[in-house]
Amino acid sequence: MLGEDSLFHPIASYSLAAVDLWFSYRNQPVLRGVSLKLRPGEWLALLGPNGVGKSTLLRLMAGLLRPEAGEVQLGGERLERLSSWVRGQQIAFLPQNGGYPEELTVEEVVMLGRTPHLGLLGRAGKADRAAVEWAMAETQVAAFRHRRLPTLSGGERQRALLARALAARPQFLLLDEPTNHLDLHHQAEFIGLLAGLRAQGMGILTVLHDPNLARRADRVAFLHDGQLLALGSPLEVLREPLLQSVYGGWVRVHEVEGEPVVLLGG
Repeated sequence: MLGEDSLFHPIASYSLAAVDLWFSYRNQPVLRGVSLKLRPGEWLALLGPNGVGKSTLLRLMAGLLRPEAGEVQLGGERLERLSSWVRGQQIAFLPQNGGYPEELTVEEVVMLGRTPHLGLLGRAGKADRAAVEWAMAETQVAAFRHRRLPTLSGGERQRALLARALAARPQFLLLDEPTNHLDLHHQAEFIGLLAGLRAQGMGILTVLHDPNLARRADRVAFLHDGQLLALGSPLEVLREPLLQSVYGGWVRVHEVEGEPVVLLGG
């Protein structure tokens, strides 16, 4: 049942779906008839040039924006008809730049992720504390639970913010360019974390800038000019004709051990 509170969600039978979404900013069309579905236990990577509506689509699917036309469905129900508490329990959103008071410790930030589950008094119970411990363990931030966010490295901070999203024990996790500002080591580490969460049955939608980071996703959606240009496996979507039509003829794609590798020229 949607909204039922438990520490560990079973793999759900419902999906999070965008159905013919239209959206504009100041009368400028951003999304035009976009439809896609995120299934439990699936990792879907959303790619495309800057300014094509990727972040907007993510915010629509998180329920933070309302479409002009079309709808977002959670388990076949219109997302806007569900309470903010239910949405917060089922869908967690990690924006590119999340601002938090500098005096908060990592553990306090992660506990904020339990807000949709707290009662009217807002008091954390045993299940809330257990969820926070689980989230910090999954992201390997428990060792610096008492440190404040400004003292963390970029990789540590991103893992702490991911832990906050995970503390809600959501069925669906939406992340907007989570690997930005991370070096190669921390990028690989973060991608590995997402793969582990997918294996536990969580549906994950990530906006990514680098197409090579999408190789471990189950499916790739490519957005261009406000429309879904392609949707399929990484091998099906990350092809030279499509990438060259968007980015130019200097893009090259090679297949290495069954995976596409995108190169700049040569």
